[in-house]
Amino acid sequence: MRKLIPDTQQVTEHINTLPAPAAAIIEAARQIILSAHKEIAEQIKWNSPSFYYTGPMKPFDPKEYKRDIVVINLHRGNILLVFPTGAKVPDPEKLFHTTYKDGRGIINIDDMQDLENKRKGLADHVQRWISMVE
Repeated sequence: MRKLIPDTQQVTEHINTLPAPAAAIIEAARQIILSAHKEIAEQIKWNSPSFYYTGPMKPFDPKEYKRDIVVINLHRGNILLVFPTGAKVPDPEKLFHTTYKDGRGIINIDDMQDLENKRKGLADHVQRWISMVE
């Protein structure tokens, strides 16, 4: 019989398998995202730590990814915070390196100092995202 592992533990285990510099940065980003709002939960989705809104929402097509806030992606050594619908949220801090017509927005994190520089803006962006939930 297969043992079910809680989502938070799965995220922790996943981060613990990553290379040391990236793991520490991803763990720090994780804590910033989770502390931004009480109705954020985490899971492994798309083989990466993923954060989603747990509060009430109007019904929607799951392919619209309206509940998904951000996925932390480690791609070829680069840490990317991928917001599936983040480009629809105002970005006064100019955090997004890339935005796409489908609504995705990507924030690059170069190192721990870069994450620290973006800490407040990242938390503010997550809160703005939640304020726009339908």
